[in-house]
Amino acid sequence: MRAATYIGNSTVEVTTRDPRAPGAGEVQIEVAYTGICGTDLHVLHGSMDARVTLPAVLGHEMSGRIAVVGEGVEDWAVGDPVTVMPLDWCGRCPACRAGHQHICQNLDFIGIDSPGSLQGRWNVPAHVLVRLPESLRLDHAALVEPVAVSVHDVRRSELRPGEKAVVIGGGPIGVLIATTARHLGADVVVVELDAGRRRMIQELGFEVLDPSAQDQVEWVEEWTGGAGADVVFEVSGAAAAVLGATALAKVRGRLVVVAIHPQPRPVDLQRVFWRELTIVGARVYERADFETAVDMLAAGAVPAEQLITAILPLAETADAFDKLASGQAMKVLIDCQAGAE
Repeated sequence: MRAATYIGNSTVEVTTRDPRAPGAGEVQIEVAYTGICGTDLHVLHGSMDARVTLPAVLGHEMSGRIAVVGEGVEDWAVGDPVTVMPLDWCGRCPACRAGHQHICQNLDFIGIDSPGSLQGRWNVPAHVLVRLPESLRLDHAALVEPVAVSVHDVRRSELRPGEKAVVIGGGPIGVLIATTARHLGADVVVVELDAGRRRMIQELGFEVLDPSAQDQVEWVEEWTGGAGADVVFEVSGAAAAVLGATALAKVRGRLVVVAIHPQPRPVDLQRVFWRELTIVGARVYERADFETAVDMLAAGAVPAEQLITAILPLAETADAFDKLASGQAMKVLIDCQAGAE
């Protein structure tokens, strides 16, 4: 079995190993596709070296079929199409006891804190499995995890049909948030600096602003009749975007922080005070978000074919990271079975 492994110093190696049999309560998945994402890039660039154990098998956006069922596992059978909600919580910490297991204070994020899906066979606890319909293509199903992120973000925003939403940052998650918000019935505009990404987003039918060429505050005020946006999603991770985001929101509007900000950012608290804004954090997802994401993909509500920029074999994982880092790709998938012996 082959696996793509992060070994430090921004380096990924593809190695061969013998898969171990799944333990009690586990299943072994034959991984079909794994998507790589911004979090994986953070790991590759060393930002999480204090957290990951080297060598580390990355990957948490995936689809596949059950290959082996471990002892004591019920309700699952060989051949079942699945994805994984890659959160394994402790059940004992204050967050878990309060019902917020998805942000457990001792969370094992599978694919970061423990081995991930960039391998041909992957053993996971059965309780993290999410069932897929047979009608959903497995390459499209590899998008369930990032779609679930967007579903959670929109749910945290309390966005309602007919409201106006601004998405700052037109990368993969920003586009999926826009897609989910539009599916809900909101009016959406995306703010994106990169011209290539703006073209892709326009092809998906969204209004897109170039903040270097037009005054986004003025544009949003005109769009909303002087009120401001009901919800602003900060997805870019840029300090300037955080500072300017509050200027786009209406009185009692909501600002949802989606991006990972590795450093503290300045925030215009005067604007927060003056307009009685609400700032909300949105991290990962809950099982209901995964189920909604599966339904959206199965119903064709997500333009999966247009979002998947490239599919590369496992042997070319390093090239896939380069393609994603270039900013010219939306979603890059790894075919974990291509070329398998």
